[in-house]
Amino acid sequence: MLKAISLAVIAGIFTAVPVILYGQNGEAGINAATGQLKTYFAVGVNLVYAIGAIVGLVGAVKVYNKWSSGEPDTAKVASSWFGACIFLVVVATILKGFFGV
Repeated sequence: MLKAISLAVIAGIFTAVPVILYGQNGEAGINAATGQLKTYFAVGVNLVYAIGAIVGLVGAVKVYNKWSSGEPDTAKVASSWFGACIFLVVVATILKGFFGV
């Protein structure tokens, strides 16, 4: 019985040694992931700015159509579209500053 336990311990040691020898602390992987995330984040901020520009143009056309047809809720629609554009730009800028990118 003692011989079987000692053989199991020896087998466990031989199994664990390669794992210990090839193990790393992961710092290089985390740094690489951080670098890639920063590049994706810059692209994402530019995408949000582009979406904000498109939303602004669509909103301007809708507000102009309402204004030219004389509808009474033009000011409400204009403030909604303008607020959406400002929100997109402010959120992108704050996130950019918050993450230090």
